[in-house]
Amino acid sequence: MPLHRERVIEPEMLDHAAPDVARASLRDLARVNRYLGGYYVLGRLFAAVAKNTDSFSVLDIGAASGDMGAAIRRRYPRAQVTSLDYQREHLAQAAAPKLVADAFHLPFRPGSFDFVFSSLFLHHFTNDQIVDLFRSFRCLARRAVLAIDLDRGPLAYHFLPNTRWLFGWHDITVSDGQISVAAALKKDEMLALAVRAGLTNARVRVHRPWSRLSLLAPV
Repeated sequence: MPLHRERVIEPEMLDHAAPDVARASLRDLARVNRYLGGYYVLGRLFAAVAKNTDSFSVLDIGAASGDMGAAIRRRYPRAQVTSLDYQREHLAQAAAPKLVADAFHLPFRPGSFDFVFSSLFLHHFTNDQIVDLFRSFRCLARRAVLAIDLDRGPLAYHFLPNTRWLFGWHDITVSDGQISVAAALKKDEMLALAVRAGLTNARVRVHRPWSRLSLLAPV
């Protein structure tokens, strides 16, 4: 599958994988976050909005195994992180509180959390759907909407297949990784969608060499 100039969204295998296979791929995703920039970008993003001693609440949407939420708790011991995912099996290793729910029908009142956060989640959806998600996140957040996702480009696209010999990535990780990059946004695209959703103060950064984008949108 070639990398196109525009976004190409296709179904990912992890969404329908058997529980044991899904666990293997989720472990890979946690390794990607740990060693290949996910936790680093997370630290930079939250450092812009909170001190290590602060007490705040976070809704982690599309949390999967909850590894990013765990990284938040390690850095901010007083943070309260709620993990939400559509797949019950993916949340098996996530710490409580955790909730199985649809991100398009979130069961919370407006202003329920200080921060609404997602990581490697937005690229699964069309541009119009991302705008809808951002609007919903803006409604729930008291302080800011925060997001981390992939930066569409050749480095990220070819990284997993070319390093499989070294890291032993699972088949699903390699396949879904390329699908994810092909569906990912560029900096200006993410910013435009945030502005469409009413996040007029949003800022988007590119993090190299990690091929990640981060969005910080005060509300």
